[in-house]
Amino acid sequence: MICTTRWPADCEWAPRVQKIEDIQSELRDRAIPGWLFYDHHRRDAIAYRVLGLPESLMVSRRWFYLVPADGDPIKLVHRIEPHHLDTLPGKKIEYASWSELVGQLRAILGGLPSVAMQFSPENMIFTISTADAGTVDLIRSFGVSVTSSADLVARFEATWSAKQIETHFAAAHAIDEIMADVFPEIGQRVRKGGTTEFEIQQWIVEAFRREKLTADSPPIVAVNQNSSDPHYVPTVDRCTPIRKGDFILLDVWGKLDEPDSVYYDISWTGCIGSSVPERVRDVFEVVLRSRDAGIEKVTTTIAARKKLAGWEVDKAARDVLEKAGYAQFLNNRVGHSIGTDVHGKGANIDNFESRDEREIIPNTCFSIEPGIYLPEFGLRSEVNMLVRDGSAEVTGRVQNEMILI
Repeated sequence: MICTTRWPADCEWAPRVQKIEDIQSELRDRAIPGWLFYDHHRRDAIAYRVLGLPESLMVSRRWFYLVPADGDPIKLVHRIEPHHLDTLPGKKIEYASWSELVGQLRAILGGLPSVAMQFSPENMIFTISTADAGTVDLIRSFGVSVTSSADLVARFEATWSAKQIETHFAAAHAIDEIMADVFPEIGQRVRKGGTTEFEIQQWIVEAFRREKLTADSPPIVAVNQNSSDPHYVPTVDRCTPIRKGDFILLDVWGKLDEPDSVYYDISWTGCIGSSVPERVRDVFEVVLRSRDAGIEKVTTTIAARKKLAGWEVDKAARDVLEKAGYAQFLNNRVGHSIGTDVHGKGANIDNFESRDEREIIPNTCFSIEPGIYLPEFGLRSEVNMLVRDGSAEVTGRVQNEMILI
């Protein structure tokens, strides 16, 4: 279809025009003069996702796309790759030499005091900071300040549609049922002669197939000291038998096996036997207090319609661990954004690996999963929280007692 410059409603560009209008509205709301997208050799995956650019696009030359808060967007593309941004609205300008590029870019940005880019001061939000230092220097040389697009990216990458929220709750229901069944299955197998971490992992994988769930990797099933590694995953060649008296951690994440669905991601723990060892019980209670402090921070702040950043939730949960003398045993953030990837593109619950100052906004979801990782075992309790306009909720079952298997 050949599109006119007015981009009528039946044009294939029309959805992207609407997206650009949404971006411009957000820029005006945040008093940001413009958002400058830039890429070379597909280094900035964020730009392709936000703008809806074709995945098949071969990019060997630099391109820029300016979305101003007001007015028409402007494309700057190389003459030997002039069609790269043809799926987007706006005026096209071409360049070939480096001097043309610099001159055209200076003219495009003329009059703008600042632009947002995929940049984070001091690389604090490193998942966002894809604009290289040299390009940022070039933009600044024009007298244009560069600010972070981190909150803009969260708005256009991490917020869920009503349909996506439905897929999350559907996945939560299915996975919660699987978790309710897997602990008795472990106990039955142990009493009948034994099982392994890998066998239980594969039992969960098969349950996912039955329930039409998918995941980017198999779940974590870890006993005793293996659970001290937050990223431990058993394999057929590397796994440990599960026996009476063992401590076990299960970390399970998945989503519906359908387009644009979003993840549900939880961790539960249990002990195989008739009682919970005192050391495990004490650590479990501290972790739950930490988790619940994070939940409370989110629910009360959002209900009061106050702004809330990811680092503040991490601090609320980590302060509990600090007071109990266990802070040194948590060497990772308290939680992460959740989306179509299990680690999403919104605000992380992080005041440790980074100070995530991104605002937690409506229709975004994240995990809260503080843990204590000792040499003999590691224990965490993970829930998901969905923030809406003026409210927040835990989206699935919450573990409040150690499971006796």
